Amino acid sequence: MSVRKDWPISCRDAVGRRRDIIVLADEERVVLVAPPGETAVLTVPEADRLRAALLDAIAEAWRE
Repeated sequence: MSVRKDWPISCRDAVGRRRDIIVLADEERVVLVAPPGETAVLTVPEADRLRAALLDAIAEAWRE
């Protein structure tokens, strides 16, 4: 049985509240969990962390 990995990425919603986008590697899938009913607004460093998390999740999903 594999352990599901996740990467939380800090962001803000459309009105500036702190939120998280969660990137999950689950079996052979990559899952993005966005703030419910919200728009995620990322700074350039946050977007870079999202990119890195997606690459990590893709690599993890291929291993499972």
